[in-house]
Amino acid sequence: MQEESQLAAVDLGSNSFRLEIAKYVGGHIEPLDSLRETVRLGGGMSKDKALSLDSMARGWACLERFAERIRGFDSHQVRVVATQTLREASNRDVFISTAKRILGHDVEVIAGQEEARLIFQGVQAALPDFRERRLVIDIGGRSTEIIIGSEKKPLTLASFNVGSVSWSGKYFPAGILNRTHFDHAIVAAEAIFEEAVARFAASQWDTAYGASGTVGAVANMLKAAGLATDGITRDDLHWLINQLCKARHFDEINLQGLKDERKSVIAGGISALYAAMNIFEIDSLHPTRGALRHGVLAEIVNRETAVGDIRTRTVKHLMARFRVDTEQARRVERVSLFLLDSIDPKGEIPAFMRLDLQWGSLLHELGSLISHADSPMHGAYLLDHVEAPGFSVDEFHRLAVLVLGQRGKLRRVSTEIGNEHFRSILLCLRLACIFCHARREPDMTGVRFEARDYEFFLTLPAAWRKAHPQSIWLIENEVDSWQRYGAVISLESDL
Repeated sequence: MQEESQLAAVDLGSNSFRLEIAKYVGGHIEPLDSLRETVRLGGGMSKDKALSLDSMARGWACLERFAERIRGFDSHQVRVVATQTLREASNRDVFISTAKRILGHDVEVIAGQEEARLIFQGVQAALPDFRERRLVIDIGGRSTEIIIGSEKKPLTLASFNVGSVSWSGKYFPAGILNRTHFDHAIVAAEAIFEEAVARFAASQWDTAYGASGTVGAVANMLKAAGLATDGITRDDLHWLINQLCKARHFDEINLQGLKDERKSVIAGGISALYAAMNIFEIDSLHPTRGALRHGVLAEIVNRETAVGDIRTRTVKHLMARFRVDTEQARRVERVSLFLLDSIDPKGEIPAFMRLDLQWGSLLHELGSLISHADSPMHGAYLLDHVEAPGFSVDEFHRLAVLVLGQRGKLRRVSTEIGNEHFRSILLCLRLACIFCHARREPDMTGVRFEARDYEFFLTLPAAWRKAHPQSIWLIENEVDSWQRYGAVISLESDL
């Protein structure tokens, strides 16, 4: 990360899209610009979880405007994250493919736990460095994240399918505001939060903070009314609920501090917030400016500086947790990267796919703790379901597919083989596993691997062939397997 570098974080939320621009100066992040547009992407979701064309069009139009602002930014300066609505949407690929084209940058759908981690990181960046245990609540459009952390480290994280957009639509039909609707919305949210009471009990934290839109809107309304002088209380929320019930309908709300664009979602947000404060016994909630987008900016810096990429730490943690044979994993990593460098000397394969190969090599035996024979299948399942700080949903799924395809029938990953770059890294991993099958450092003396005109050429010295009959048999079977999928691998010999 170079001094004076500009950074951009794009948050594709369920209710609004945000763009945060900052500058990296002296090891710190200095804000430069902030854009926000109410898109209501989550409000355009049908019962079968499909986004409407209108809601997607609103999102794309917003991103067209964001794209102008970040034009010229390199890929390492920008991170675009999507949250609950795009986690759920059955047609998310339709929206994301166009969004990527508009922005010129990848769009990462992040899991709820990862969203919570980044939110905490953003909140910590906005607060003084006190040694206290902090509870952080973020009521989003379709999800609520709750975190406990201390000294910049999140300790307990959870994400719940409760949000201002979804709760307003579900429990306040036709925009009608009354006490019965609020009671039903609060009880429903409490039922969901209740399963986490033990993890977020009042004894586990010292001070509670609220982040993002709903908490900010509530704080603004209470401030305008001369309330919440020392944090938001449940009595404050009672007062707000009574004021909203007097309005009787979203369109008739007339409270100072509340923007028009939030009128249709504030009832659901307040219901979720009251439920959380009640269940977790929060007497006072302190609003903070830190949010997901600020955590994303910090993560961009971490990946590019000495702080280090948390994804590497996640991989090491998983290796230890599932008792991966570290020596074998490192052997396969070294050989697979050697093979990749051999066929891609100019570095034309994207850097993120090189990382995929590196991490996939280290995690290829993740499932062996469950069953060695079915290790690829179990490893892939674990990677698709385990908590993975730092990774997006799609990133970890790519690793899962790579691990699934490390050996055995290629048909299990046939839908991915059409991607030229994925085909290359998968071949490197499969060959590395063959070269390392004896679980000792392989002799790669004289072994050459080249790619020319979409064909692969593996050259093995005659002496090597004579010394490794089992490896030769496995490689010959591998060559046959790939031919069925259109990949030509020529096995040659040096005399």
